[in-house]
Amino acid sequence: MGEEIEELQAILKEDPYNFQARRTLSIVLLDNGFNKEAKQNLLYLVRTFPDNAELLYNLGIAYEKLGEFEKAERAYLRAIVISPETDFYYNLGLTYIEMKDWGKAIVALKHVIEVEPDDSNAFFNLGLCFFNKEEYDVAIEYFTKTIELNPLDVFAYFYLGNIFKSMGQNELAISSYQKVIEIVPDYSWAYYNIGSIMYEEGNTEAALQYLKDTVKYNPHDTQAYMLMVQIYTTQMRSMEAMETILEGLEHNSKNGDLLYTRSQLYKLNGDNESYERDLGSALTNFHSLTLPLAAVKEEYTKIHKTMTEIREKEQAERLEQERAMAEQEEQEKQEEQEDLNQEADEDDNNQPFEDNIYEDEDEEAYEEEEEDS
Repeated sequence: MGEEIEELQAILKEDPYNFQARRTLSIVLLDNGFNKEAKQNLLYLVRTFPDNAELLYNLGIAYEKLGEFEKAERAYLRAIVISPETDFYYNLGLTYIEMKDWGKAIVALKHVIEVEPDDSNAFFNLGLCFFNKEEYDVAIEYFTKTIELNPLDVFAYFYLGNIFKSMGQNELAISSYQKVIEIVPDYSWAYYNIGSIMYEEGNTEAALQYLKDTVKYNPHDTQAYMLMVQIYTTQMRSMEAMETILEGLEHNSKNGDLLYTRSQLYKLNGDNESYERDLGSALTNFHSLTLPLAAVKEEYTKIHKTMTEIREKEQAERLEQERAMAEQEEQEKQEEQEDLNQEADEDDNNQPFEDNIYEDEDEEAYEEEEEDS
């Protein structure tokens, strides 16, 4: 595909007015994610051919991919005025969904299904609009129709599950999520939602299994780790709770929620130093902390004050202990020196007796020398 882009660019370098080559290049650029470059080429073509609906439609796609939704809307509307194609209405509907203008999106998408009543994607997106408007009964109808047209539409099943879950119809919700898993076995959110329903119903062991499957397929699902820790903590299974949070932090080392959760485990275990440390780390990573920041700051301030007082007290006790030990060592040295001095005095007292012995020996030797001479 890169070669095709280079060939088309070479053609345009030789002949900048080769509009067919420029149009083809625009489509190839769009297909390969070069949206800015595609937009520039399409703007050039639209200025040259302002009444070409297909060019306006493709320009709308470029704007949509670049997140410039208001410009995309204008491009699609201009294309529709020239030629009211269903594709134009469909993309206009998607643009309104991105803009969260559910009413306008519904109008555009209903036009699509009037012309193409078998367009499952249009039915799904209509369901999505009514879901976001919290008109769940209508959303159910559109998602059900989506599945009727496309039995493998995993997202329609997933949204049905979400609606049933919000309405408290847990059996229908679980059935929808299990259908999701049948179609896409590694769809982690379906496992999590079933696990959360099981937890709410008190079936904690089943909940744990689904939550374990959640993190198996998505180790970055921090909510699943925290719910597992909550279950283990409630059941006094502290070791499993700690193992779970450590596993979560292995994959999400700077997640504020997980760091806060581990701090609470340390608090329960009486490890206040680690409790203080993890609270501080949670605050450092506040961007991923969903708890009220002010409450966590207050909690940290309280434990930090307590730990500071404890550390200061321990420091004072350590200094006092070192001072006492130094005094004891000095006293022991003095006593040792006194013992040495006492021994020396005793030696001095015994010294004259030994000298007399030596004097007698010397005198005898002298007398012997006198006799010999």
